[in-house]
Amino acid sequence: MNSIPFHIDGSDGHARAATLELARGTVHTPVYMPVGTQGAVRSVSPLHLADTGTQILLANTYHLSQRPGEDLVAKAGGLHQFMAVDLPILTDSGGFQVFSLDKEVAEKGVTFRYEVDGKQTFLSPERSMEIQMKLGADIAMVFDECLAYGSDRTYAEASVDRTTRWEERCRQAHDRPDQSLFGIVQGGFWPDLRKRSAEAVSAIGFDGYAIGGLSVGEGHHKMCEVLEATTPHMPQDAPRYLMGVGRPLDLVEAVARGVDMFDCVIQTRHARSGVVYTWAGRLRLTDSRFRRDFYPLDTRCSCYTCTHFSRAYLHHLFRVGEILAASLASIHNIAWFNRFMAAMREQIVEGEFEAFRKEVHERYPEGAPADPEGKHKRKKKGKRPPR
Repeated sequence: MNSIPFHIDGSDGHARAATLELARGTVHTPVYMPVGTQGAVRSVSPLHLADTGTQILLANTYHLSQRPGEDLVAKAGGLHQFMAVDLPILTDSGGFQVFSLDKEVAEKGVTFRYEVDGKQTFLSPERSMEIQMKLGADIAMVFDECLAYGSDRTYAEASVDRTTRWEERCRQAHDRPDQSLFGIVQGGFWPDLRKRSAEAVSAIGFDGYAIGGLSVGEGHHKMCEVLEATTPHMPQDAPRYLMGVGRPLDLVEAVARGVDMFDCVIQTRHARSGVVYTWAGRLRLTDSRFRRDFYPLDTRCSCYTCTHFSRAYLHHLFRVGEILAASLASIHNIAWFNRFMAAMREQIVEGEFEAFRKEVHERYPEGAPADPEGKHKRKKKGKRPPR
């Protein structure tokens, strides 16, 4: 296991700005990791990804083990060589994907059927470590059980203890010296179980610690409650990673509770449906009002999309079903979230985090639809001329 040099550069309340030193690059937190589940960030080439400010990205153990298979990736020289990406990569253990399927859970591991072709598959802590070591990411994740929202207390207690045993097995099975290993805290929505899990996982000892079992339908306020019951019991001198969370409001509130790292698919998933993020709020580019709008997506953004194309052009691309629309919108969303996290880091270091947090609540309030009609509507006068 490769220990990660981790330094806290500044804090404001519980929010903190830190630095992780990885072999393929330095990562400044808070950080958002774009998701390349199948070994690619959907619709974004590595050439453009490098210009978005991305520091580290995520790929998925479960999917890559099914197609093309970890042996083929290893033969290609590992995930970085296979993807032609010279950035740090973190691989999810596959636990979240597995537990969304019909499965049989036993002490040894989990039996399930691959959703693409129905092939029966078995995944255990040892098997997950074997796959991730062959994939060769910079950071591997332990194999855990992700509890469904609404699980009962009795099952949750048994699951927490089983996950702890699985994590111990992962620790013993993982022997790749150039790869770090993160533990995962579970416990459902019971504060005492979260504390129990955090303390047990911390006692095993990992290079970083993730918070799992959220973003499963619990809602923003419940997520915050769980974080408040969890992060105080996690090591202060190691990175903390909240898995599967990526809305601006969720990000800023998780950072306010001491979280450093995040991943989510909404940046590219929303982009493919025409929804982009800006400092004024979300915009739905398929709305007819953008047909003659020659402004960039965000006047404060300097990404490739914003410096070359207008809202009118992207509206046109979405309207005619051009695949370039998804690519350009995805580039912008990834770049915007990276700048959003960088701005949050700057405000933490300067002691102005609460002002930033307040602005996020104003721009991205809980439950607000994408760009409510008229909320961020510009006057017709003074439109930017076509390029």
